[in-house]
Amino acid sequence: MRLPFIPREEKFFDMFVEDAANVLTAARTLEQFFANYGERERLAAELRQIEHHGDEMSHSIGHKLESTFVTPIDREDISLLISRLDDIVDLIEEVADTCILYGIEAPTAVAVQQAGIVTRQCEQLYEAIVRLRHFKELSPYWIEVHRLENEGDQIVRRAIADLFKNGQDPVEVIKWKDLYALLEEAIDTCEDAANVVERIVVKHA
Repeated sequence: MRLPFIPREEKFFDMFVEDAANVLTAARTLEQFFANYGERERLAAELRQIEHHGDEMSHSIGHKLESTFVTPIDREDISLLISRLDDIVDLIEEVADTCILYGIEAPTAVAVQQAGIVTRQCEQLYEAIVRLRHFKELSPYWIEVHRLENEGDQIVRRAIADLFKNGQDPVEVIKWKDLYALLEEAIDTCEDAANVVERIVVKHA
C-alpha cells in the first residue's frame, strides 16, 4: 500500500524571514542607540521589546516544529538557525544594557564601528534568509558575513591593545574591554548564523 504524498510545510521559510527581519531591526536600533546616546534609556527599552518579540517568534517556530510531520529542512538545522538568530538579538540587547549598567558616558569610535559591522552582517543574513527556500546563489551573502567578521577581529584587536597602551583609568579599561568583547561576540554569532545557512544550502544543493 502506497502512502499518500505529504507536502513539506513551507511556512517555515516565511517565519525565518520574519525572525531575520527582527534581528536586523535590533542591529539597526543598536546603531541608533550609539548615534543618539542621549536617548539611550528609551532605545535600550526598545531593544528589550525587540528581544521579547524575537523570543515569541522563536517559540512559535519551535511549536510549529513539534507539530509538523514533514519539514522543508532538517529539524536540527531549523532549531540551530532560530537559536543563532535569537543569540544575536540577546547579545545586541546586552550591549545596550551593559552601557547603561556601567555608566558609559559616550560610545567610542570602535564601538560604533563594531555596531556597524553587526548591522551589515545582519543585512546579509536577512537577504540570504529571504532567498533560502530556493537553496541557490546564497554564497555571496555568507562570504560577506565572514569577511565582515575578519574586519571586526582586526578592529577589536587594535582597540584592546590601545586600551592597555594608553594608560587609561583601569576601571574604564575593564568596562570597554567587556563591551568590545560583547560586540565581538555578536559579530562572531552572526558568522555562526551564516554557517548554519551555508550548511542548509550545501545539504539541499
